[in-house]
Amino acid sequence: MNDLSEKEQIEAIRDWWKDNGNYVIAGIVVGIVTIFGWKQYQASVLEKHVEASILFEEVMSATGRGNMDAAVSAADELFAEHDGTGYAADARLALARLYMDNGRDVDAANALRAVIENNSGEAIEMVARLRLAKVLLYQDKAQDVVDLLDGQPDSAFSARFSEALGDAYFALGEYAQAEAAYLEALNDDPSAPTVDRNLVQLKINDLPPLNQVSAEAEGSGATEAPAEAAPEADAAPMAEAPAEVDDAAEPAENTTPEQAEPETDETEGGEGN
Repeated sequence: MNDLSEKEQIEAIRDWWKDNGNYVIAGIVVGIVTIFGWKQYQASVLEKHVEASILFEEVMSATGRGNMDAAVSAADELFAEHDGTGYAADARLALARLYMDNGRDVDAANALRAVIENNSGEAIEMVARLRLAKVLLYQDKAQDVVDLLDGQPDSAFSARFSEALGDAYFALGEYAQAEAAYLEALNDDPSAPTVDRNLVQLKINDLPPLNQVSAEAEGSGATEAPAEAAPEADAAPMAEAPAEVDDAAEPAENTTPEQAEPETDETEGGEGN
């Protein structure tokens, strides 16, 4: 009976394997392939990571030496093969500094804009935004700085953004907004400051008093009106002058000696009286 049960069990196993063996084998193969493919993918990612790291080191080494050609060459290869990575973003920041050191502020601004536009990560994007603001101030593009920084959410860079905004408003002559931005910068955490509070306070002290600015604006408007009226006042006497000369000249030409004598007598008589 026991022998028969074992035979039945063996037959049952054989039947099950006959029906499901192919699926089991396929599952094993898929599992092996998946594991192998994942390892290959990891190896590929690691390889690319190493390549990007090497190129980044070349960029940093070249920028450290001030070698523009070598830095740009390595950076171009890095951007072509590994753009969108942290290495590419950091390389653009380094290039921007090198560009500024060599007077190529337009290239520096373009490199920093690329960091912002490529979604390189919140922290590095803020660094690029702040550095771009400083480049734009250098280029006398204060309104572009306002457009770049105004309305940014609160972050660890808020105080530095506010100081740069104050500089931009000062350059635009909008002193009230500049003062408000500088005061906002002074709200920086004193236990871990990110701005030079003394410098910001000096910038506030250098702002012209707002009442003086208003008075100068009103005064400039008041002096403009008389300037327009002045030509009319000067023109009137000049227009009348020729008429007076003509009126005085006509009697002298038409008066005869006989007609002139009574006038002389009357004058003399008046003097005698």
